[in-house]
Amino acid sequence: MTSNLETQLLALQEEGEKAIAAATTLETLEELRVKYLGKKGSLSVLLGGMGKLPAEERPKIGAIANTVKEALQTSLDQQRTALEAAKIQAQLEAETLDVTMPGIYRPQGRVHPINGMIDRALDIFVGMGYTVASGPEMETDYYNFEALNTPPDHPARDMQDTFYLPDGNLLRTHTSSVQIRYMEAEEPPIRIVAPGRVYRRDNVDATHAAVFHQIELLAIDEELTFTDLKGTIKVFLNQMFGDLPIRFRASYFPFTEPSAEVDLQWNGRWLEVMGCGMVDPNVLKAVGYDPEVYTGFAAGFGVERFAMVLHQLDDIRRVYTSDLRFLQQF
Repeated sequence: MTSNLETQLLALQEEGEKAIAAATTLETLEELRVKYLGKKGSLSVLLGGMGKLPAEERPKIGAIANTVKEALQTSLDQQRTALEAAKIQAQLEAETLDVTMPGIYRPQGRVHPINGMIDRALDIFVGMGYTVASGPEMETDYYNFEALNTPPDHPARDMQDTFYLPDGNLLRTHTSSVQIRYMEAEEPPIRIVAPGRVYRRDNVDATHAAVFHQIELLAIDEELTFTDLKGTIKVFLNQMFGDLPIRFRASYFPFTEPSAEVDLQWNGRWLEVMGCGMVDPNVLKAVGYDPEVYTGFAAGFGVERFAMVLHQLDDIRRVYTSDLRFLQQF
């Protein structure tokens, strides 16, 4: 009986070690552990017959059983370590990046030169305490002309002929209409900058377009003077173009008095860059402000003109053709 049980134990060890060595997955290895060493496994079944052995033979069989159990457990541990290492290696190989392969090209976007110029100007004005304001591009005659001291028979309307709509409205000729709407809704002091698209019936050429962009600023407060206007414009132009000579020339706008054109000495010649002036008292009255208490100044410029100067563009139409060869330069 003892010899037979010993033979079975050694045979179990040999069989188990061969099966464990042949296991190719961790799942199979776990199944073998349960088969041989589990509570109902082969080793437990064989040891169940020890109760029939004489008492003096049980220690010998017990020692052999422990040796078999340790041998099988060692085989399991070694095979598990090998399989886990193989699994990690396979995962590393599957996730390896081949740096010699060509990358996937994704074209990088660019900021349009017009948007870039608007952002640059707004950053300067916001830094000086101005708030960005906006308004509708389709306007009424009142907000676009009449509230800005330009009645129907005013000759200045000829300079801003625009696109009129069947319902009597029109496409705004400047962003000054935003100033009227803002003043109607807010009380002084006011400091706003209004960027946006505007429309005029211009003959399109290298320097003119029927659709273009403006940025206008407005400041309303007590005791504002033309000196405040000049200082604001000088700070703005110096940050946009650098420390260059600036001059103010007397001019005319219906909604400002006195008014001026602003020139910048660029590449050795004077270049007109923007218009400005003190807000006309009639404009203040139109929005319910008392011109005896409040004064203000306004200024405006064409974004395309600034872009053409700073980017050295030869034709305004280039910014509207959507030619990637041109736009990818910015």
